[in-house]
Amino acid sequence: MKTTKTVLLALLMMMGITVVNAQGNQKYAYVDTDYILQNIPEFGDAQEEINQMSVGWQKELKALRDKLDQMKRDYQTESVLLSDDMKNKKEAAIAAKEQELAALQMQYFGPEGELFTKRIELIQPIQEKVYNAINQVAQVKNYSFVFDKAAGTTIIYCNDKFDISDDVLDEIGNVMQTVRRQDRKRGGNTGSTGSTGSTGNKGNAGGNKPGGEKK
Repeated sequence: MKTTKTVLLALLMMMGITVVNAQGNQKYAYVDTDYILQNIPEFGDAQEEINQMSVGWQKELKALRDKLDQMKRDYQTESVLLSDDMKNKKEAAIAAKEQELAALQMQYFGPEGELFTKRIELIQPIQEKVYNAINQVAQVKNYSFVFDKAAGTTIIYCNDKFDISDDVLDEIGNVMQTVRRQDRKRGGNTGSTGSTGSTGNKGNAGGNKPGGEKK
């Protein structure tokens, strides 16, 4: 989740909302992107799909690693009986299997591997919707800045009345399904989805209108 948080924080920085001290009539608020993502069923589905793919790849790599280990054990057992030519052939086979394993690990879990690509494919569109919703709420309610409680920022105290996470989730409900306001849950992994009430009406997914403007 660290990657997800980092990307979302970068998106907030891109939209020009900077954490500064409130002065004069400046309005400010915060969001909890962990809570927001936890209450978007599509995000939980994406995380589950990624996890299942990762588990499958790990099993494939383990099978290949076990085969490599067996080849090494067999070589150690048989080496005293092998000719130099046979030793060279078995050593070459072991080296080739090691290269195959390393290449497969890179293919699946490398910096630009299939896991990274799948995360971009499934997670980035959701992150962009979250960013757009934060941007929309901030502009409509004229906030001078918004910061992310889940982004690793050190927060000594925060008043719940400045939390616009539910307003953001209501805004996201215009473009994708979110958990109904009265059913939303906090805590746990952001892959959790809770009760999945259908949305589509701004701020009124579960029959509750967003709370009053936070100043």
